[in-house]
Amino acid sequence: MFLRKTLLAAMCATTLLPLAAVYAADVQSFTSEQGRITATPIVKGLDHPWAVAFLPDKRGLLVTERPGHLRFVSPDGKLSAPLTGVPQVWAKGQGGLLDVVLSPDFKQDRMVYLSYAEGGGEGGKAGTAVGRGRLADDLSGLKDFKVILRQEPKLSTGNHFGSRLAFDRDGYLFVTLGENNDRPTAQDLDKLQGKVVRIFPDGRVPDDNPFVGQEGVRPEIWSYGQRNPQGLALNPWSGTLWENEHGPRGGDEINIIERGKNYGWPLATHGINYSLTPIPEAKGKTVEGTVAPHHVWEKSPAISGMAFYDADRFKAWQHNLFIGALASQELIRLQFDGDKVIHEERLLGGLKARIRDVRQGPDGFLYVLTDADDGVLYRVGLNQD
Repeated sequence: MFLRKTLLAAMCATTLLPLAAVYAADVQSFTSEQGRITATPIVKGLDHPWAVAFLPDKRGLLVTERPGHLRFVSPDGKLSAPLTGVPQVWAKGQGGLLDVVLSPDFKQDRMVYLSYAEGGGEGGKAGTAVGRGRLADDLSGLKDFKVILRQEPKLSTGNHFGSRLAFDRDGYLFVTLGENNDRPTAQDLDKLQGKVVRIFPDGRVPDDNPFVGQEGVRPEIWSYGQRNPQGLALNPWSGTLWENEHGPRGGDEINIIERGKNYGWPLATHGINYSLTPIPEAKGKTVEGTVAPHHVWEKSPAISGMAFYDADRFKAWQHNLFIGALASQELIRLQFDGDKVIHEERLLGGLKARIRDVRQGPDGFLYVLTDADDGVLYRVGLNQD
């Protein structure tokens, strides 16, 4: 009991949420290479949460639920009713309301960006869409929501929407788009399946995108040959864009995304079909003209959200990368020498939960979402006593 009270007191001093919001009896502690890790439930009862975004000035956070709800979590840990003004989503299979990020100029424009699965395709199929709306001053909803990007054609029957969002240092918006489980489209430059795209915040296409002006090529494309990218983060100390994606059976990978490059899927892969048969289009693990993965897992953890750690609170985690894992139900910690991965540690396996997203909070803690119909937002930190 003394240890638990000590951990709670240490964690709740100067954190995002006060002690009153903590489910004290449910704090869990785990071993790690850097010491004891505590996972503190902040919000429970979330319906398949997918992503979290922190409001400035410790005013709380926004969290998406895949069935189509955007929620506000107040600084005292209260969960709001669903916000108004959120677009209707195609909530089937892996589809629904997905990522959420704030505008880099949120304090001035209050813009909230959402990615989601959108129906209306031929034969009832769906694709990824991205839009933005202005968060009301009373935090009750989004105003004037407008779609700024649509994945065309819509080819998904419920799989591989991708759908992470990230702004770079110059204010461009990057969006990951899955190949809708239609493998060859990842190599088709007239389609937005299996791509990372780069747009202005209002959806316009920058003139210096790599394929602008080429006939039969979508000008939004920044890179291609992606399968189902569910992690995207800007490296805070280099400014490079990192992406992770699900392989098939085996071959989950991390890529450093560069302008106009082909990342290989389905021509190059470390995986096979779930039926244990080879990928029909595959020519090997590496293929000339494509970029090999920066890091690869031969056995798929089913990786999802990712976050670089650059806060001062936990020195042992600085310059580490954290990635959620759905199938292996863990938080993966990667250490680097420069950009090279030199060590991996699996954390939070004791939660026995699918980890969908991980973000660094403004208080220097990690925040982790579990993907379930009774999903939980955890605050995760090291005991430094």
